[in-house]
Amino acid sequence: MLSGQFKASSDAPYSAVTVPDSASAPSAPSTVANSPKKGGSMAEFYQLCRELFTTSLVLMAIAFGAVWLIYGLNTALNYLLGASAGLIYLRLLTRSVERLGHDRKKLGKTQLLVVVVVILLAARWQDFHIIPVFLGFLTYKAAILVYTFRTALPFS
Repeated sequence: MLSGQFKASSDAPYSAVTVPDSASAPSAPSTVANSPKKGGSMAEFYQLCRELFTTSLVLMAIAFGAVWLIYGLNTALNYLLGASAGLIYLRLLTRSVERLGHDRKKLGKTQLLVVVVVILLAARWQDFHIIPVFLGFLTYKAAILVYTFRTALPFS
């Protein structure tokens, strides 16, 4: 890992960054275990999870009402099935990310089974329609976009 301070070189084009030699750099290891914000980063992760779930639920309610008014109850229930599967997927994904540092070295693939089962269910039964189910599943992605825009824009 690189440690030490970086400085911009004025004689290099595009203000290249130069790394000081190891003799002048401090020798403190920069690992996650020694980081003073280790507990803080997990608290931020849990806060992000709560915010994404809350935003997903709000978007689900708004979209469910809009789809019900425009397309009818059957299509709205198809959307709700997909959105519920999206929440389950998001929960499994956050659980997998939470365990990533403790007992695992890579993410699991069990959360993908939720998508496959719901889409196959929608394709097999005549009462379900694939498009509303799939668009409902993508509601959690809309929540991620809302969070991203909210944190990236200066007026928030």
